[in-house]
Amino acid sequence: MLGELFYSLREYFFGFNVFKYITFRTALAVMTAFLFTYLTGPYIIQWLRKLSFTQIIRDDGPKEHLRKEGTPTMGGLMIISSIVITMFLWGDMRNKYVLIALFSLIGFGAIGFYDDYLKVIKRNPKGLRSCKKFSAQIILALIISLFLYMNPEDPYKTVLSVPFFKKLLLDLGIFYIPFAIFVIVGSSNAVNLTDGVDGLAIGLVAIAVIANGVLIYISGHAGLSKYLQVLFLKNTGELTVFCGAILGASLGFLWFNAYPAEVFMGDVGSLSLGGVLGTLAVITKHEIVLAVVGGIFVLETISVILQVTSYKLTGKRVFKMAPIHHHFELLGWQEPKVIVRFWIIGIMLALLSLATLKVR
Repeated sequence: MLGELFYSLREYFFGFNVFKYITFRTALAVMTAFLFTYLTGPYIIQWLRKLSFTQIIRDDGPKEHLRKEGTPTMGGLMIISSIVITMFLWGDMRNKYVLIALFSLIGFGAIGFYDDYLKVIKRNPKGLRSCKKFSAQIILALIISLFLYMNPEDPYKTVLSVPFFKKLLLDLGIFYIPFAIFVIVGSSNAVNLTDGVDGLAIGLVAIAVIANGVLIYISGHAGLSKYLQVLFLKNTGELTVFCGAILGASLGFLWFNAYPAEVFMGDVGSLSLGGVLGTLAVITKHEIVLAVVGGIFVLETISVILQVTSYKLTGKRVFKMAPIHHHFELLGWQEPKVIVRFWIIGIMLALLSLATLKVR
């Protein structure tokens, strides 16, 4: 809205013409979301502590984590509010893809909020029952998938793009709907599982959204997409601004969530960020690339699946503890070392995902 207002003033001063450019508004979105989160963070943390929205620590985890008992949680509320406000300021709120991304962010955030509410207010350590949580996530993802499937403006709505190959497009037809649901729900829960040590998940989200932002900008730019032989998806370029808002909010939150954390994002943050990353990938046909850039998220999820499956079938555990970041903690790695090393891997995977642009 503010961007449109400034752009309308171009008739009086040509300099306001810059507000039509996605790149300029993306930069503004990063700075706005960061400043909003950074400036409001101390007050929100104090408010969460006053309401006793504090973390409950499992006693079967690494013993070093017990000191985190009582740390404010549900900090994801500041991330979501920062992204929403930033998009109202600098995004095109008439763009259908922006609206569906916001719907995903707020919808998955609502599920996470209720889960956190049960944990921290009702003092139910298990929170929302898994079957109910998954059902709510699937319904939400189904709504998003159906909207995209029935979108008449998208010629590739049922297509799966395969990176590293120029023209390998798999048309899944009606089966694209369950595939899209799997991507969105899987992404949401993968980020949630990764959010177990200070700053790990939010740092990886920031890394992933930078790579996704570049890919989205190219996909929405007719000239660049043609040159790099990427699917051109009309009107999706505006999602670059959305990625900028996520990046700024993530960096602002990381300021307080870095080791030792002053606040945790809770499920309201992790489910919403994971869900919107999956939604962005489905909209822009970068589902497989998301699995690459979010390789750590995938690894964390696989480690949980292997651990649970092995224990049920053989009574033995594959890892000392799952998700896998706890395994390395129990091996003797200090928490900051786990975080930084996982970030390094995340950066390498992000670079690999960007390399798919030229290896086609």
